[in-house]
Amino acid sequence: MQDEKYVILYVDDDQDFLDSMRVLLEANAYVMVEALSAEDGLKAYKKSTPDLVIADLMMEEVDAGTNFVKELKLLGNKAPIYMLSSVGDDLSMVADYSSLGLAGVFQKPIDPDNLLKILEAKLQ
Repeated sequence: MQDEKYVILYVDDDQDFLDSMRVLLEANAYVMVEALSAEDGLKAYKKSTPDLVIADLMMEEVDAGTNFVKELKLLGNKAPIYMLSSVGDDLSMVADYSSLGLAGVFQKPIDPDNLLKILEAKLQ
């Protein structure tokens, strides 16, 4: 938490998605920390200690999102992690992401109402 607000780390290589997510989260009393790459995401994670993490599956490299999640696991992350993917519901058929310890998967573009309900349930 930061200033009594939950901190959400959002990692995505698409600045438009980062900008729209920031507007949504900040309008709903969350603090958003952003990163444009998995590498920057790890740095931001270590600096901000987020309450929840959302990471795009496919960033600068095909496996960047899954590798990022694996790195968080090695760091002892306890925050819920959600993967964001344009693959959506078919994601579980592509690979076994339950082994990564994900709290869930969001379809891109993300449904704002669904996201806010999940954030409220997971964080409050």
